[in-house]
This record gives sequence, C-alpha cells and structure tokens, in this order.
Amino acid sequence: MNFLEAVPAVRRIETNRDALFAIDVVGDVSPADAENLFGLLEAAYALHPRIDVLVRLTDAESVDWANISEETLKQGMAGAMEHVVRCVVIGDPRWASLVTGVFPKALPFEFKRFDVGDEEAAWQWLGARPT
Repeated sequence: MNFLEAVPAVRRIETNRDALFAIDVVGDVSPADAENLFGLLEAAYALHPRIDVLVRLTDAESVDWANISEETLKQGMAGAMEHVVRCVVIGDPRWASLVTGVFPKALPFEFKRFDVGDEEAAWQWLGARPT
C-alpha cells in the first residue's frame, strides 16, 4: 500500500463552534472510513446531544456502500436522525445527492446544499467558520 492509499478519505475540519461537526471527504470512501466517520459522530453526540453537521466534498470519487455493514449504516442514520439539527453539504450536486440518498425523503433536520463557490455562505448559514 502506498502512502496516498493510507490517507483517510474523511477528515475533521476544526471550527469555532463546539456543537458543529465538520468534515472534508476526499477521494474514495472505504468501509473503514465510514466506520471511522460514524465513530467520530457518536463521540460528537456524546458531547453535544444536538449538533449541526457540515460535509465538504473535495474531489470526492466514490463511496463503497456495498461493503459498509448494514448495521453500521442503520446506526449512523439513526444517530443522525436523533441528534442532527442542521446539515450542510458543500460540493457537486451529484455527490450531494449520493450523501442525502441514504436518508429518508422527510428529514427531521434542516438540510441545505451549497456549490463549492458558495462555501462561505454555507459557513455563514451555520454561524461558524473553520479555524
């Protein structure tokens, strides 16, 4: 395995708000990346029962949904449905639809998608900024 293959596809973005969980998704998302993401979210929920989420899709390539365990996906969706207040996805509309496609059509949280050029507006909508 070369160095680039070892780099996680899901990376935390530090922000100025404690109750905001922000990540960059870069490249291919493996089952290990999904497990790591859901673990990070569980930790965020433990600290803040209600959170906002920002997902920045940077050169996102693919998500290996077929090899992510069904239990992991169920737990991840259940956690989001219970704890997320607002969710923002920044990136190409095609990728944003793949992210939102795993959730039911009627969401119990506010959802907005912003184009890459509108990233600043996404941060403003959440009342936050990266640090």
